[in-house]
Amino acid sequence: MHITVPTTAGRIRGRRKGEVTAFMGVPFAAPPFGPRRLRPPEPPQPWTGVRDTFVPGPSAPQPGYLPAMAGLLEEAANPGEDCLNLNVWTPAPGRSAGRLPVMVWIHGGAFRNGAGTLSSYDGARLATDGVVCVTLNYRLGAEGFLLLPDGTANLGLLDQIAALEWVRDNIAGFGGDPDNVTVFGQSAGAISITALMTMPRARGLFRRAITQSGAGHHSHPEDIGRRITERLAALAGAEPTRDGLTALPPERLIAANDALGREIAQASDLGPWGESAGGGTTVLPVVDGTTLPRRPIDALADGASRDIDLLTGTTSDEFRLFLIPLGIGPRITDDVLHGFLAGLGLDPVEARRVYAAAHPGATPGDLLSAAMTDHAYRIPALRVAEARAAHGADTFLYEFARRSPVLDGALGACHMAEIGFVFGNLAAPFTGPDAPQEFSEQERAEQERAKQELSDRMREAWISFARTGHPTGASGGALPHWPAYGGRRSVMRLGDAAPVVLEDPATYERRLWEGLREGVTGKSLTDNSHG
Repeated sequence: MHITVPTTAGRIRGRRKGEVTAFMGVPFAAPPFGPRRLRPPEPPQPWTGVRDTFVPGPSAPQPGYLPAMAGLLEEAANPGEDCLNLNVWTPAPGRSAGRLPVMVWIHGGAFRNGAGTLSSYDGARLATDGVVCVTLNYRLGAEGFLLLPDGTANLGLLDQIAALEWVRDNIAGFGGDPDNVTVFGQSAGAISITALMTMPRARGLFRRAITQSGAGHHSHPEDIGRRITERLAALAGAEPTRDGLTALPPERLIAANDALGREIAQASDLGPWGESAGGGTTVLPVVDGTTLPRRPIDALADGASRDIDLLTGTTSDEFRLFLIPLGIGPRITDDVLHGFLAGLGLDPVEARRVYAAAHPGATPGDLLSAAMTDHAYRIPALRVAEARAAHGADTFLYEFARRSPVLDGALGACHMAEIGFVFGNLAAPFTGPDAPQEFSEQERAEQERAKQELSDRMREAWISFARTGHPTGASGGALPHWPAYGGRRSVMRLGDAAPVVLEDPATYERRLWEGLREGVTGKSLTDNSHG
């Protein structure tokens, strides 16, 4: 069954399946190539008649993943120039008078990979549960995040804003409430959302935010943004200007970005690369003073976006995804660990003692993973919550603790492990594989039931938050009461066991980071605020 909905650029036709109608590959901006390359997004060209939106549109040009990771992660399909498109899943196109909550997903992928069309992000199950779900693409790599000499910066974030403006102007026709929009995203998507919370251009485009494994520290100041642009251009054999870069095919810039990542990974002096030290990322949002006025954590520490509801959290073992598949963990010696801990600003002897006490029997590689999980993910999330609490803004924190069975459980509750549960897509990476053949039929059924129950809990919390700003309703539902992060440092742990609220989990590890990874005002909760 096909259903037609009007948009500001023309009418589109979607396909209904069961209770949900999907509209795929809807352009929210013109193709950002040719004369529009390395320029802010422009509106799409209007069309006459009715445009079929039955299949996903092109994804942003990207390199794909290293072979060791490609078997674990979904690859984006069909990269192309007309990549600024989005997808909508709705249970009631045009029939709800614009009253359903809207959830807009911003994908991750280290700002160089990913797409809103990955099967993990299929929004049909969320729509079945009563929301309008939108996923989107944005420019990646050099195309989306270089700082050009004329001041052009953060084009990928401007793409996200253009998509949110499309939602504001059109989502009522799909049954959604433009005044009740929640942006949610993971990793680079969560970092993007934290930036959007502090960007003037994004003001008023969303009411709530859910940030999964990404917070407010990962950005570049102007000098590092300029250095990234200049070095990437040199590796590509071009001048670091718009004219110089647009003279090259996108594939050349993608290859240069990959080469820059390898170069940063091998650098002995990490200072010049800021938050990209280690090479896991190259381009990041740039604090250019205009589109992004301040480093997001600093703006939040001064009270920015305290009127936006926030749910944020991390997985227990984020960094194992980056060590285990690449075989790095076993190569970490005590000397290497000591150097890494010191490089993070920690007292390496004390830090090793604390992390070893919290992880009995852990190898040096395991301890490095735990420290890097805190440095890159958990502590930045806590800093956001602390900054907001200092201004009276509620933030709800979670820890996703279900260990993935992938690679015989070696990944633990790694980066990305929660995504399939949020969307209700239990065939997503890291949720499976299916139970081993030696399991009895009853054991397999129990395992599947446990996965489904966890997904049900998480979807209920995410959707309750999108509706009301609180992840548990008045009656509690499938979760116990979930207090905001405050003096008791409350965190909801979600996993195979029953959900439980913990007060100041991993206290001793957290204390190692006091004075580190702060916002510039230094406002944070102190241990004296317990109570």
